[in-house]
Amino acid sequence: MPYPPNETIASRIKRAGLPESHDIHWSDSRKREVVKAVRDRLITFDEARWRYLLSRKEYETWERKVDARAEGRKKKELEPS
Repeated sequence: MPYPPNETIASRIKRAGLPESHDIHWSDSRKREVVKAVRDRLITFDEARWRYLLSRKEYETWERKVDARAEGRKKKELEPS
């Protein structure tokens, strides 16, 4: 992903509020933030894998959880009160 000459991947990660390294507790909200950052093209999939030491399978598991949670929210919103 090309970055503007004055912007680094580190500055994008900081701006997005993402963890700086893999050495943290991975809460569901942090996992969601990483998935969102990749989907919004703040960082690439490969950058996320390298920085957070993720396997493709692990990242895809995070994505499925994010999508399932979003789907659950949609269903809940559509239910009559």
